[in-house]
Amino acid sequence: MDTATGRRYLEHMSDGDLSILGGVADVLDERLSALDLRSAPGDVERLIAHPLSWDRLFGRSSRDPFLVATPFLVFAMLVHRAARELRGVSFIEEWVGPRKRLPVFDVGALEEFVADPWHRLFLAELLASYTHVASGSLWVEGRRGWRRQRYSELDPVRLAALLEVVPVEDRPGVYRRLGDLALFMAGVFPDRTSSWPLSLSEQGRLLRSSLLDGPGLPAQAPESLEPTGMLTLLEDLGERWYQAACASVPAPSSQATSVLTSVAARFGQARRVLNFIADHYLFSLRQRWLA
Repeated sequence: MDTATGRRYLEHMSDGDLSILGGVADVLDERLSALDLRSAPGDVERLIAHPLSWDRLFGRSSRDPFLVATPFLVFAMLVHRAARELRGVSFIEEWVGPRKRLPVFDVGALEEFVADPWHRLFLAELLASYTHVASGSLWVEGRRGWRRQRYSELDPVRLAALLEVVPVEDRPGVYRRLGDLALFMAGVFPDRTSSWPLSLSEQGRLLRSSLLDGPGLPAQAPESLEPTGMLTLLEDLGERWYQAACASVPAPSSQATSVLTSVAARFGQARRVLNFIADHYLFSLRQRWLA
């Protein structure tokens, strides 16, 4: 396994997480304690992907996974499970509207996307980041004096408004989180996208924040948009926000920037993988596990 991604996994994992993986290693007759795994990043992802790890965390006799493991390990196992199962299916059910799915046979592209270790890590980090979200306010000086400006990581309009007031060096992080929100909503809560209360002016603000201008604005008001139209809008916004995040990072580019560029180019595939995970593993747990 890739030791570079393994080191990133270790940054997110607690000693309790490593004890779970160490227990799996014991069953496999491998001498790897939690302490050993801290210095063996190449073994971490292999153990996360092992079916025995899944049984320990999600087996019928297991407790709620969040009682024994960090959100990151829980979602990392879900992503690896999805990668394994996508190799054995001939079609997936594509979201086409609230509670509506149609079979799609283009599984190869999804299998290829999630086969990349950096893509798997990206999806695990994304899902874990939405178990708790940031919100608050900051004071902004305007023509009429100081005013309080609120923001929330679950409100794209208020989050995008931060681009106008934060320092230039903070904009990549705002663009990144906007892209995350578009992918998270379209991937995990697609039914909600059909009723997301965005006015036409709010859509315009979001499109402008993604570096789109007038010709890119939607021709229909949100009240008349079809559900798939809003999903398409989120895909377009998410891709452009990720691209803007990468473009606004000073050279030289990092591994994180390279991964973000790759996900932006394959935003639709990332969204469909999350749809697969949500439908197969999270359907009854989304409200409890995620913000």
